[in-house]
Amino acid sequence: KDHLSLRAAEIITSRIGASELVDLGEEIRRLRLIKREDEVDNLLRAAAITDAAGEEVFSRMHAGQTEVDVALMIGSVIGKLGGTLSFETLVQSGPNSALPHAKPSSRALAPGDFVLLDFGAAFDGYKADTTRMAVVGEPSAKHLEIHGLVLDAHDAAIAMVRPGVTTGDVDSAARGVIEAGGYGERFFHRVGHGLGLEGHEDPSLDPGSQRILEAGMVFTIEPGIYIPGFGGVRIEDDVVVEDDGCRVLTKADRSLRVITTH
Repeated sequence: KDHLSLRAAEIITSRIGASELVDLGEEIRRLRLIKREDEVDNLLRAAAITDAAGEEVFSRMHAGQTEVDVALMIGSVIGKLGGTLSFETLVQSGPNSALPHAKPSSRALAPGDFVLLDFGAAFDGYKADTTRMAVVGEPSAKHLEIHGLVLDAHDAAIAMVRPGVTTGDVDSAARGVIEAGGYGERFFHRVGHGLGLEGHEDPSLDPGSQRILEAGMVFTIEPGIYIPGFGGVRIEDDVVVEDDGCRVLTKADRSLRVITTH
């Protein structure tokens, strides 16, 4: 229903002689909610390609490249490693990194910039989604403070993930850390979303949401802090709920990378 045009619906009904089309979107979302073992294997493969691509890209980044340059490089490296893009890559530098989902621009990376990379590889249709951070040149105390706080929030959320807790509990774990650090008003999106054949599936980890986590669910954990005029930090990993907690599928270094200025 969300994606089928009226014209396509008319063609389908006329060709099969149907008098009514029934929306099965909710049932499909329910069926996708718990991943089979082979689906998790594909998601793990997508995550591994994503991790490897990120490592190569960070090693090749330098001041003077544009956001578009870096986005194109990410796509090229993912393809070389056997994946396809999960979604349009986000590369945001300096003040642009305070805009959570701004598209890559012609802005050149400059000393003192935060650089946010939000990207993912797909393997056999299954999508990974990760965000990692860098700074151009040596980081300031403020760079380190904000990155460290987001990483603490990220880890608190992951520690909360296990069967029986709610999606809202996971969001609250991350949000509480950021609020305690004095940046609560600068975290203004949900803490995560489901992954699978689509880049955004159920469950949605919104503040106060009450869906109970079950083994086999796969979703992102991605808290962030966004400061207008300065920049933003988001750290994102993909996790699968298991009987005794969760397993992190994306394993790349989450530290604040330093990009050369020359």
